[in-house]
Amino acid sequence: MGRNFKELQAKMSPASRARSEHRAQVLLDEMALDELRVARQMTQEHLARILRTSQAAISKIERRADMYVSTLQNMVRAMGGALEIRAVFPEGNVVINQFEDLNEQQAKSKAEDSTSEGTPRAQS
Repeated sequence: MGRNFKELQAKMSPASRARSEHRAQVLLDEMALDELRVARQMTQEHLARILRTSQAAISKIERRADMYVSTLQNMVRAMGGALEIRAVFPEGNVVINQFEDLNEQQAKSKAEDSTSEGTPRAQS
């Protein structure tokens, strides 16, 4: 019969427990997009419904190593988070804030599109 994890943990030395907790935190702090989705208890199908796309599209995005910042931002937002991009230097970290305006630009663009639907567009 298996043993309860709490029992095993109680028998660990404080140093061993600290190493274990640190390792667990590192694993939680760094995840691939598909691991993040699973950790958030979401299926590809559920995420696809939120993003109004297909499950196959979600699968393809999760396998990509290179994507638009807006795509990544939409994925993270659909999982209930906010995307933060930062540069890491020996002297410290710097949050890159130019992508914060992306939300406002997208909302403004959608609002303009919805108000101009059915209205003829000027041609140049």
